[in-house]
Amino acid sequence: MGLRERITADTKDAMKAKDSARLSTLRLISAAIKDREIAARGEGGDEAGLSDADLTAILSKMVKQRQESAKAYEEGGRLELAEREQAEITVIQGYLPRQLDAEETQAAIDAVVSDLGASTIRDMGRVMAELRERHAGQMDFGAVGPMVKDRLMA
Repeated sequence: MGLRERITADTKDAMKAKDSARLSTLRLISAAIKDREIAARGEGGDEAGLSDADLTAILSKMVKQRQESAKAYEEGGRLELAEREQAEITVIQGYLPRQLDAEETQAAIDAVVSDLGASTIRDMGRVMAELRERHAGQMDFGAVGPMVKDRLMA
């Protein structure tokens, strides 16, 4: 079962269970996917729809947006809104691949650097592109960038 089918099935289950918080988040996910499909059609994209990699990118973006919102709500003293954002993050992350820990991330960086023969900071773009291709949704690329830079400068 593909990612889209899982989301659809879980939406139906949440409706049956009357789980309004989960249902709301699943509907937000579905809306984001439909928006992206419409944008792809407008750009002359293929009619087959989005791949699981595209869906993973959408979900990763949604998690990042909610993390930023939760942080802003906490700083503003709106803890109930921050908790709601955290609950949405939990639901969305259930559809993302497992995140790599620090050791696994470092091993992935080392593997890509050696596979590409990267040796200078000029190779950083190629290394980051390959990491995104191999590990989409499995790592925070904002945090990985400095790690790659340190590795290439060593």
